[in-house]
Amino acid sequence: MTETSTDDGKTVAIISYITLIGWIIALIMHNGNKTEFGAFHLRQSLGIIVVAIALAIINSFIGIAILGWIIQIGILVFWILGFIGAIQGEKKLVPLLGAQFQDWFKGIG
Repeated sequence: MTETSTDDGKTVAIISYITLIGWIIALIMHNGNKTEFGAFHLRQSLGIIVVAIALAIINSFIGIAILGWIIQIGILVFWILGFIGAIQGEKKLVPLLGAQFQDWFKGIG
């Protein structure tokens, strides 16, 4: 699913990828001016954050160093893809779980 957006939710979309604090700021900004583009990227970035935290917790119990590196690289790739999509004004789902993020967090928007 790739769409090009011309609305003004681009700032919210970009800020949503800049740490958890950036996501919170983007959510507050979005509540003042709701756009589908902003909501899309808020859901994608929240999904990446939640998956990153969940995998970090799981790996802390498993304790395999190489697995931690693989997880971090995977999360970084997802983050880069989402961030580039936001910058380019595209609603592009992140691989594997992007559609689920849209469903799981459909309350945002």
